[in-house]
Amino acid sequence: MFKRACLALVLLAGAFITVLSPAPAHAMTDSWAGWAPISGTSNDYSTTMTQRSAGFPRAEMASDSRANVALPSGASTFLDTSTPPGAKYGSSRGSAYINLRPKADTPSGASTTTYAFENPTPDTGWAFVLGDIDSDQVQILATDENGGPVPAAEISSWFQGSFNYAGGADQPTWNAATSTLTGNPTAADTNGASGWYEPDIRITSLSFVFTRRAGFPVYQTWFVSRARPISGTVSDVSTSGSCPVEDAVLTLVSPYGETLATTSPAADGTYSFGEYATQDGYTVRLSRPESCATVGTAEAVVSNRGNDGDPASRADFEVRQVIPQPISGTVRDDAGAPVPGATVTLSRPDGTTATTTTDVDGGYLFDDNDTGTGYSVTLTVPDGYNGGPDGTTRSDITVADDPVAGQDFVVNQLASVSGTVTGGGNGLGGVQVRLVPAGGGDPITTVTDGDGTYLLDGVPPGDYTAEIDAPEGYSGATSRPVAVAASDVTGVDFDLTRPGAVAGQVTDASSGAPVAGVTVTVEGPDGPVAVTTDDAGGYVVEDLPPGDYTITVTAPDGTRVVGEPTRTVTITSAGEIRGGQDFRLDEVASPSPTPTPTPDPTPDPTPAPGPTDVPVPGGNENPPTAPDPGPSTEISPQSSLPETGGPSWVFAALGVSLMLAGTVLTVTARRRARRHG
Repeated sequence: MFKRACLALVLLAGAFITVLSPAPAHAMTDSWAGWAPISGTSNDYSTTMTQRSAGFPRAEMASDSRANVALPSGASTFLDTSTPPGAKYGSSRGSAYINLRPKADTPSGASTTTYAFENPTPDTGWAFVLGDIDSDQVQILATDENGGPVPAAEISSWFQGSFNYAGGADQPTWNAATSTLTGNPTAADTNGASGWYEPDIRITSLSFVFTRRAGFPVYQTWFVSRARPISGTVSDVSTSGSCPVEDAVLTLVSPYGETLATTSPAADGTYSFGEYATQDGYTVRLSRPESCATVGTAEAVVSNRGNDGDPASRADFEVRQVIPQPISGTVRDDAGAPVPGATVTLSRPDGTTATTTTDVDGGYLFDDNDTGTGYSVTLTVPDGYNGGPDGTTRSDITVADDPVAGQDFVVNQLASVSGTVTGGGNGLGGVQVRLVPAGGGDPITTVTDGDGTYLLDGVPPGDYTAEIDAPEGYSGATSRPVAVAASDVTGVDFDLTRPGAVAGQVTDASSGAPVAGVTVTVEGPDGPVAVTTDDAGGYVVEDLPPGDYTITVTAPDGTRVVGEPTRTVTITSAGEIRGGQDFRLDEVASPSPTPTPTPDPTPDPTPAPGPTDVPVPGGNENPPTAPDPGPSTEISPQSSLPETGGPSWVFAALGVSLMLAGTVLTVTARRRARRHG
């Protein structure tokens, strides 16, 4: 409660200062990530993290964090412009972040949260922040663009420093050798201790291994990215007539072949695709107006890593009115689909050459050709294809008074190999898949998407071995032979297994406080395993093979288990983590003392000091058994009489009767005396 109150005061003060102080200037194109709703249950959560910069690959998140995983809105907890990441990328206020926990609240119950990107990330212009690392620690792991592990030394180069977003003095420390961010030395549960990172290589997955050191741990994660424009100009360089540049179509392609956007120039030839995530390798392709020819290449590779207006982020093209006589054709695959970006070379009779690339429709055109014979056109077969049945050269072309069309090529698309890598019943993202040629040579590699699927395009015919690197904690077959011919090969799957786990917490039923030192026994196919709860009342038993398991809590002396002290769970080959196996303890009430009656038949008119359940000295040492008096009530000794073995009301009634009889006799005697007097 104190911690929350302090946080509220700090945030209120920060908001007040923000209102009074002008915010520092920052690029409006820097945006904090968004999240899809969380799905799953304890120890099996998933969601999608999407950077708001267009062109940044989305990431599928999977976590074995225990409950409760949450997506706070960022309205009350955020990174303002006084923090290092906020100063560079702008405040995260109003942008959601994710709260995650360990697998179990024990030192051995670390959770692993993996973000598997659908394509390799940019190698600049984005960051992530780990927050509230005070009594805990987080190890950072990653895979590179080929799916290989990123060394700790490389990850350490991403570390930009630690800070405290709540204004406190507590900051975590960074261990470069183990790529681990650790909270304060005393494992005190403070607030706002954070570290931030800017990756400088392309990665395909990012994992956080979160370990509790003390308290009730939780940590936060933010993502942010930077976008910059991609633009250019299509110029008409016709010497006679004109080319309608506004009829051109430009296509933006990602570094991984995905079509991101199309646009057309304004009347002055300028165009812009807007802002995209900063990286190298974008391709802009020009589809010329129908009545125009492209001067030079019809595609350009651009980079928007630099500042706004950087020439590297521009793709400029030239077109002109067609000059007789043109030679044209198309490049298509064996299924009839256009092949854009293929390089085609024209050789003229005078020994000169010209080179262009096919547009998005697979078409190409060379103009300004003199009449004559001896022209030839050659196709450079693009990656992922083989030459078609008609070869890759068209020779002995004659240019006369009419355009030369129909110089077409067909290429055969190489086969693909696809499959799924699963583990624990779920798809595993970020796993490297390799096709190793049987005859030697470089392997063809890729990385699984967030759902565990993968696709290797353009695989030449031959015999291969498909291999994967099993993630830590998983086992099973990691290689299998694959024969590739002309057709696609599907279903090259890998089904990994992992051991399961049982975890929970023991608490006090009345206060809810954790109870340490309680013995919990988990018995299954391999026999019983006994553990004791830690300071947080937690326990976890890992590396459990499939089977039925009985969990039994041994209540310490003076306590009892509320409800059943034993329960049964099942772990399958999917390796479930059976968390939430919680138990509550209650104190056992002390038994009420049993009154011991005294069998003395003579009532003692003198009240005896002492409680009613204390026998009179000298009484019967073996009194008859008395009925259970029920719950004892504390009564003053002076207000009660000692038990004598019989009901005390009998003697009271007898005394009253004797007094009444005596009164009657006295009255009668007096009347007689008066009568005789």
